[in-house]
This record gives sequence, structure tokens and C-alpha cells, in this order.
Amino acid sequence: MVSKRLLIVDDEENIGRSLRLILEREGYAVNICRSVADFNRHPDGGRADAYLFDMKLPDGNGIDLLRTVRQNVAASPVIMISGHGTIADAVEATRAGAFDFLEKPLSRDRVLVAVKNALDRSNLEHENERLRELVKSDAPKMIGSSPAWQRAVEQASMAARSDARVLLIGESGTGKELLAAHIHNSSPFCGGPFVKVNCAAIPTELLETELFGHEKGSFTGATATRRGKFEMADGGTIFLDEVGDLHAASQAKLLRVLQEGEFHRVGGEQIIRVAVRVISATNRDLASLVSQERFREDLYYRLSVVPIRVPALRERPHDIRLLAEYFLDDFCVRNNFRAKKLDDTVFPLLETYPWPGNARELRNVVERMAILTQGDRLTRDAIPVEIRVQREAGPKSTIQEARESAEREHILRALEESSWNVSGAARALGMERTNLHKRIRALGLSRAR
Repeated sequence: MVSKRLLIVDDEENIGRSLRLILEREGYAVNICRSVADFNRHPDGGRADAYLFDMKLPDGNGIDLLRTVRQNVAASPVIMISGHGTIADAVEATRAGAFDFLEKPLSRDRVLVAVKNALDRSNLEHENERLRELVKSDAPKMIGSSPAWQRAVEQASMAARSDARVLLIGESGTGKELLAAHIHNSSPFCGGPFVKVNCAAIPTELLETELFGHEKGSFTGATATRRGKFEMADGGTIFLDEVGDLHAASQAKLLRVLQEGEFHRVGGEQIIRVAVRVISATNRDLASLVSQERFREDLYYRLSVVPIRVPALRERPHDIRLLAEYFLDDFCVRNNFRAKKLDDTVFPLLETYPWPGNARELRNVVERMAILTQGDRLTRDAIPVEIRVQREAGPKSTIQEARESAEREHILRALEESSWNVSGAARALGMERTNLHKRIRALGLSRAR
């Protein structure tokens, strides 16, 4: 392990020697300067992990040196030392950014505790900075240059500046959650939590306690008080996904929260007030559900202050290359795979496939291709059979062509399920091995590499 570097600036030779003995016995690498000028010339002047400065130096003031260091090396803590310390000195040093203040004569234990705490704080600050950078790198990436997608991103960015409720409307897998996270991260609520709720995945009888929490003993199995999602999201954003699937009773309770900004836990009487940004999403036509009296009209208008339509992937085919390449790079990095590339031959197929599962389906397909392909380049033969058959077969004008397309898909599936063992595929298909070889050649089938 690399020793932590400490730099001491003190003109008293005995103090410097004592500190060196104390700290080097604990494994620290210690350097000593006698003056400000000595410090300015020292190669570790701007690179130490922690500093110990005397208040009074022959050619300057320790606090002035502290201020200089804090400007240039903000993450490195400084401990001030004084032989005639006063409360005023300690206050001034603290205001200037000192981590701790030690008085002479120095106590060994006090010095070691101060240095350890200072380095612990420094490590924590470095770790926080690393995590902040990691969060930035994991922030939602708005990939795509198509007008439809750019319009949705622009509307989301404009809506983020206020606390207005946003309703994201689009098919499953189009990126509604991605846009919701973008709105949160760009909004005044970004310092608070981003809490996600999938309304369609929670049974109706449990949704109320999921959203609003419950008190201990409020029902069988409620062995402890539990906070709900709205309470957890206080000061931040709650994302209500698939809000169109809410039951009528749940719609009424949600409406009250949106109107009053308050609720009470199940089985509780205390009113709980929260300040929460609400973003909702649906793949259903809420206006149509309102006309059918299956969704409350007043709730619909509360949720859709800013409605944003999220385009389907088939409406933005020119973004498919960008998305596929991003998904592939991301998958390889996350799984420590050697970098792979998509061959140009794959994009005509990917860009004309209708993608009923949208970007989520595209991600899954790209990851499957990366897993099942041995080489570094993914060709059109690596594309799953259902996509290749649908695209390559095209519209059929005769019964014979339709029959050949069905036969092609049937044989391809059998071959891939048997890892292209022709004998095994022939047994599964109930045909002779030689006949299967003939049909493979006739249909132009080839194995993904």
C-alpha cells in the first residue's frame, strides 16, 4: 500500500523532528519545510495528502498559506498548529478552511487522531467525487437525432424547468422512463430522490399502502410502520409508470394527493404533507379511457399539464444505428467483453424491422447477438432468425412463396435450436438428413458466425 504523504511547515526544529518520529512510526511519508519559501520550492507542495502548518512562520502567516493551499488543493485537509493559540486564532483558522487546530506542546495521541480524521475526511471527499462522476456517466443518455425524438427531448427539457406535472405517452419500450429521469435530473428537484412506481405491477389491494404507506397493526401482516412511495419521494420526483392501469379507487386517492399535497398512511390519522414532482407515463390512450368513463377526467387533467408524446422506434429508423452501437458498446463494457462492432450489413435489416418492442427490444436483440457471436464483428447472419425471416421474406404474392417463407423459418428455428447439428435438426423435423441438406442449400440458409 502506498504511504500517505504528509507535509509539515514549522520553523521549530524540535517540533518537526517530534512530528516526523510520531508519524513515520505509523507508516506515513513525512516531509518538513521551515518556511513559506521552502514550502513553495518543495515538489510535494501541491501534492500532499494532508498538511500541518504552524500559525507563525519566519516569512509569513500560516493562515495565509492555508488559504493558498485550499485554493489550489481543495481536497487536501490542513491541520493548523499554534504555540500561543487563542479562540480567535482557532475561529480564523476554521473559517479559512482548516480541518483541525492543535496547540503546542503537542500530544502524540492528539496528533495521530487529528491526522487520521483528516485523511479519512479526504478519502470520503475523493470517494464522493468519484461517485458523482460515476452518476454523471450513468446519467440518462438522450441518443437520437431524428426530429420526432429531438422534439420529445426538447419538450421534456423545457418542462423540467418548472414543477409542472408531465404525462409521457408512448408504446412500451420507447424510453418513457429515460425521459422521466432526464426531466428529474434537469429540474429543481434533482437534489431529491427519484422514486419509480410501476402501477401495473402492483395488485390493486396493495397499491394504496405502496403509494402512501401504512401504520403498524393497520392490517394483518403490518408488523411495522412503513413509509409509502410519496413519502420517500418528498423533495424529489415520483414517476408513476403505467398510470392508465390504476383502479378507480386508487385514482380517487391519487387525485387527492395531487390536489392537496397531503395524505395519511393506511390505518393512520396523521396528515402527511409532501412536496413532490409528479411525472406519469402510459402506453394507453387516456383520453379514450376518459370518454369510456374508465379513467377519471379530473385526474387526467391533473396529470397531463404537459403531455409529451414519445415516438415509437419505427418512427425514427435513422436512430437505430446510433442506438444499436450504443447498446453494443454498453453491453461489452458491463460484461467485460472484448469490444465488438456491428457490420454495415446488419443495418438494412434492423432499420426496416417494425420493432414492436421498440428500443427495449432492440437492446435485447443486440445483446443476444453479442452473446452468441464468437468473433469481433456482428454480421447480418447474427441477427435473430425471426427478424431475418420477416425482413428477407418480404410480402408474398403466391401460395408457393408463402409456403417457402414458412418452411425457411421452420428449418432455421430447428437448426438454431440444435446448434446447427444437421442430424439433430433432421430428427426434430422428421425428415431425412440428406433432404435437409438439400433444403438448406435451396433456401440459402447459413449459420450465424
